[in-house]
Amino acid sequence: MLCFIYKSLKKEHLYLYVDKKDDFSTVPEALFDSFGKMEFVMDLELTPERKLAKEDAVKVLDSLNTKGFFVQLPPVTLPMPMKVQ
Repeated sequence: MLCFIYKSLKKEHLYLYVDKKDDFSTVPEALFDSFGKMEFVMDLELTPERKLAKEDAVKVLDSLNTKGFFVQLPPVTLPMPMKVQ
């Protein structure tokens, strides 16, 4: 499946995958608005076997097939625990 990837210019490491280039009609309005301005990153031929840097290709494909989009969230960074003395 060919998918199209956009990055949020508002929040670093936030990406939106869609199944049709420049077609955001399946993305809920509130979610779309939360991305702010977006920039096209690339198109990608996605298969279940394809290795992705941050996501499981099967999970992305499932979301694209059922919803028409997939959101890749930024990594969660946990605060460093305080050292008790």
